Amino acid sequence: MMDNVDHKSRFSLAGTVVLAAFLMVAPSGVARAEDVAALSPPAGGATQQEIQQFCTSIADPARDQRYLLQKQELEKLQAEVDQRIGVLEQRKAEYEDWLKRRNDFMKQAEVNLIEIYKNMKADAAAPQLEKIDPVLAAAIVMKLPARQSSQILSEMTAEKAAIVAGVMSSAADPTTSRDPS
Repeated sequence: MMDNVDHKSRFSLAGTVVLAAFLMVAPSGVARAEDVAALSPPAGGATQQEIQQFCTSIADPARDQRYLLQKQELEKLQAEVDQRIGVLEQRKAEYEDWLKRRNDFMKQAEVNLIEIYKNMKADAAAPQLEKIDPVLAAAIVMKLPARQSSQILSEMTAEKAAIVAGVMSSAADPTTSRDPS
């Protein structure tokens, strides 16, 4: 009698472990009653060999179920990545549109700024150009007609005119770095 109880407890323990393992790999709601019944160990007292055979026989379906779960998870992750790529492409398009509008504005502003300085007298333009960034001042002076540029530089203080002229000369020299300072 004791031996019979020992086999039954081993059987129910093994069955419980196998059933728990199956339910862990099965996605929620997928384990049906017939699946569990098909995987349940044989009725009656099961021997260690029968339990081993049962565990071996459910290894492939459990592995298949695990692979199915992994495939579903990968498909879900791929959908999320595709969605994020879509959002990034949309943002890239917005950024490129903004950048184009900005560059168009800057080009128009540059043209207008040059026109403003072209129409100014040298004695009025020189003090203004002395107060702005030397690189910007040099860029403006370089786009003006040579005669007007020389008049503006002659109206500037010697120190500021030398800085602007240095920036202009370094801009033409391909061996210098982009930052002329």
